[in-house]
Amino acid sequence: MNKEQILQTARETIAIEKAAIEHLHTLLNDSFADVVQAIHDSTGRVVISGIGKSAIIAQKIVATLNSTGTPAVFLHAADAIHGDLGMMQPNDIAIVISKSGESAEIKVLVPLIKNFGNTLIALCGNVHSFLAKEADYIIDSTVEVEACPNNLAPTSSTTAQLVMGDALAVCLLQLKGFKPGDFAKFHPGGALGKQLYLKVKDLSTLNQVPKVMASSGINEVILEITSKRLGSTAVLDTSSALAGIITDGDIRRMIENNADFSTLKASDIMNAHPKIIQADELAINALAMMRANNISQLVVVDGSDYAGIIHIHDLIREGLI
Repeated sequence: MNKEQILQTARETIAIEKAAIEHLHTLLNDSFADVVQAIHDSTGRVVISGIGKSAIIAQKIVATLNSTGTPAVFLHAADAIHGDLGMMQPNDIAIVISKSGESAEIKVLVPLIKNFGNTLIALCGNVHSFLAKEADYIIDSTVEVEACPNNLAPTSSTTAQLVMGDALAVCLLQLKGFKPGDFAKFHPGGALGKQLYLKVKDLSTLNQVPKVMASSGINEVILEITSKRLGSTAVLDTSSALAGIITDGDIRRMIENNADFSTLKASDIMNAHPKIIQADELAINALAMMRANNISQLVVVDGSDYAGIIHIHDLIREGLI
């Protein structure tokens, strides 16, 4: 195959899977809505099982449900019939994923789940299969053809399973009223979670607090900026209220425009209208302000009181960029 043939095969694969996904909305019915309501009303967990590629999809759906507030666990169909079925609790709801619904392991597992009295949901590509007929509810994930040119390797079918799993998770998320703050509770260590809970003060309080008086001389200003290592300093008036900011750039422009700056004061070169952000604001909002104004630091205030500086390097260090 030459490059164009390779690209054409890739395009055809994507087109086939796209068509399979677009067809899914026609398969949604009352049974899907009943599944969402049953899981929402349940006091147990969602136990999701499958074999082969469907087992891998099951693991992803479990991860998505857990991260959006629906407790879920993965149970491999082969392991289930060799002891792991013991993880099933009386109030758990079981979802078994299978394209054919006729796999040998599935045929052994399904009666065991039924004997336990657990609600059984089939996420299945064959609504006339053994699995579908035994299930209490069916989520239809039927696809007309696999993207595999031999119509054998699970491709379109596993994509359809994955999309139906996402649809299920999002419906449950909305039904639960799951908010960004709830999401952050389950993602405290990653950059995604930090966007939802990390506040400006969590970072700015780790920095030194550069400040000079409006009447301070230029030498004092330069020493303060240099010693505090934030590239700027706040300027305060006689009542210790924020009067402005002086940055490295202001110092360079001063030198360019003044042959003699020995008599200049901080008030002569400061920006009297600095960009400020409240200490309780989310750090991700500080990043948005910096980007919008093409600057690398913001003055942090607590109410009307000067509280410090947050620098873009603080955000980089936390992985927000």
